[in-house]
Amino acid sequence: MSAPDTNDKAAPKRPPVSLEKARKARRKFIRSAGLTAGVIGLSLLGYIPVLDARAPRLRPPGALDEADFLASCIKCGQCVQVCPVSAIRLGDLTDGFGIGVPYIDAREQACDFSCDAVQCILACPTGALTYTKPDFLPVRHGAALAQAPVLKAKAQDPEPTLNLKERFGLARLARPEACLAVQGRGFSGQARGPAFKGRMRYVEVDRWQPIALRDHPYERELCDLCVTECPIENAIAMESFTGADGVARFRPVVGEQCVGCGVCEMVCPAEPAAIVVDAQAVWKEG
Repeated sequence: MSAPDTNDKAAPKRPPVSLEKARKARRKFIRSAGLTAGVIGLSLLGYIPVLDARAPRLRPPGALDEADFLASCIKCGQCVQVCPVSAIRLGDLTDGFGIGVPYIDAREQACDFSCDAVQCILACPTGALTYTKPDFLPVRHGAALAQAPVLKAKAQDPEPTLNLKERFGLARLARPEACLAVQGRGFSGQARGPAFKGRMRYVEVDRWQPIALRDHPYERELCDLCVTECPIENAIAMESFTGADGVARFRPVVGEQCVGCGVCEMVCPAEPAAIVVDAQAVWKEG
């Protein structure tokens, strides 16, 4: 009979887990589960805007139609770097498939063409922003500009036009009841208040250096900022009409030369803006 193995000992019993340790383990598990759910949720955010069919973003000048633009843009940010008024931003998580894709929030900072030559198009390496679409990409009806837009700041130059073939948005008077002109009111002071950081080029101040709107106060007997500050010639004008009370009034009317830059929306002193720009909207007669 062999001698018993002295190394064959019963495994020691683990001490019972204390109530405090159990609670800590439970909290750690809940935190880990929450973090995992958060990561999964963020990844799914890419689909939420698509399902919600949110309104399209206003893209920079020369942008292809939305589907083609999203397919062509490599999110390099070159257009952001060259914009002199920092009008171009990059989409965040809530933009879904558009995350990292450039867009313009006209109310916060419009494109006023301070660069003269539309530098964002020149900087784009893929053709997502382009002066002329390739032949295999059709131009949507109403997107094409009837003629080359004349930039007011270049009116005295030998070549005052912008090399844009299509509009990237279209302005409209969305809230006529809030429009100061429609109300027959003037405007005095800073268009968007002392805290607003938006900038714009004022040729009478400096053709090449945009300044803050708050540094350029206005004095108007009848508010017409959307007309006078529009950088494109004949894109918007004041039109007279007779109100329901029989009093003659004025309202801004958007013309076919509107390219969708958003300056009118940015400078509108009404809050929220009476006039807005619809991304990728097209011109319709009548």
